[in-house]
Amino acid sequence: MTPKDAADTIAAISTPLGEAGIGIVRVSGPEAEAIARALFRPRNLRGDFLSHHLYLGHIVDPASQEIIDEVLLTLMRSPRTYTREDVVEVQCHSGLGVLRRILELTLAQGARPARPGEFTLRAFISGRLDLTQAEAVLEVIQARTEAGLRVAAEHLQGRLGRSLQEIRETFLDLLARVEAALDFPEETAELPVAAFTADLALPLKALETLAATFQEGRLLREGLLVVIAGQPNVGKSSLLNCLLARDRAIVTEIPGTTRDLVEEMITLAGVPVRLSDTAGLRPAQDPVEELGIKRTRERLAQADLVLYLVDGSLDLTPEARGDLEELGGRPGLAVVNKVDLPQELEISALEESTALPITKISALTGEGIEALKQQIVGLTLKRGLNTTGEIITQARHHQHLQRCLAYLRQAGTLLEEGAPPWELVALELLEAIRELGKITGQEVGEDVLERIFAEFCLGK
Repeated sequence: MTPKDAADTIAAISTPLGEAGIGIVRVSGPEAEAIARALFRPRNLRGDFLSHHLYLGHIVDPASQEIIDEVLLTLMRSPRTYTREDVVEVQCHSGLGVLRRILELTLAQGARPARPGEFTLRAFISGRLDLTQAEAVLEVIQARTEAGLRVAAEHLQGRLGRSLQEIRETFLDLLARVEAALDFPEETAELPVAAFTADLALPLKALETLAATFQEGRLLREGLLVVIAGQPNVGKSSLLNCLLARDRAIVTEIPGTTRDLVEEMITLAGVPVRLSDTAGLRPAQDPVEELGIKRTRERLAQADLVLYLVDGSLDLTPEARGDLEELGGRPGLAVVNKVDLPQELEISALEESTALPITKISALTGEGIEALKQQIVGLTLKRGLNTTGEIITQARHHQHLQRCLAYLRQAGTLLEEGAPPWELVALELLEAIRELGKITGQEVGEDVLERIFAEFCLGK
């Protein structure tokens, strides 16, 4: 956002379009109050508008004096607002026609359409939120589970940003000590290497612990991708339906019924899980099936966990042996399906073909499904899911933490020399400080901000 943009008054519809009880049009900027006065006709207003009060009235077209809708309007004067600017919110009846008409009237009075995330961007630029809090706004909106919402809410309260800022301040103090020793050697004592190394080690350990939470954080935010794979007619679609507890995929005795990816979301132990039912792995019979099998292999490469199904009522086929060998050391489970039927599969043959853990189920009767659910989460989160401490959920944060740690470790290597080149130690500390600043927002450029806030919806 440029200084010129900051002088603009912006407006947007802040609720999803569609028929509902309430829709909201939000306006922020120096002309927000003037726009409200031009469009709003209050009922029984005594005196002037009070900030942070609700007023009942009508939105009226100033040109024709046509009443558009009966609304509730709130004027919130700066700085006690989301953006720290004057903000007006119009609560009207929801519906595409009325919302667009009210938005058009605000634009005709001098506002411009807000870009995605621009209200939150203004909150960040005004200093009301740091960048971790601004990003947490989107995390709260997109949270799919209670556990994910809990972590996002803590980020929104600023807990992560404060912790990173405290560590950053520690590194700034260490850097100041080095620079003072370099710039004023006659007036400062020689830096004790052992003590300095110890002072560096504690915050470095804290960052390592934080970076190690990213696997759990990513699963909370993005979900666990579990791909159901196997030869045709082993029960992949039946397993998907069983896990979902509803008929989502078509199930027939005809091989190759599933030709495209079928994906649905469930929650297991607080973790959002994306289940992907795939086309059977076999030589394609036609171009459509060939495309489906290609997508299956692409999904397998992306999977956090593969459930490879085999039919327990039949011998292990050479094709299944080849698939299991191809999966190699990828995280997954070998799932023996159809245990409700007489069993022909020799478990020893399956064990010889794969190192994957083996579990038995019946997608028809539900036998073994609860144990399978526990194994899915257990294999992915070996230490269990932690949502009580600080957790990194953003790939951007994790990347900057990894770079910060690399600089700090290099500084530690220099200190091990006994008589370290303090100029180089200072450079490594400076780069580490910058990486932390890129997370919290002190060292972030406009191009990064544009990428971050482009993911937001309009009106937020």
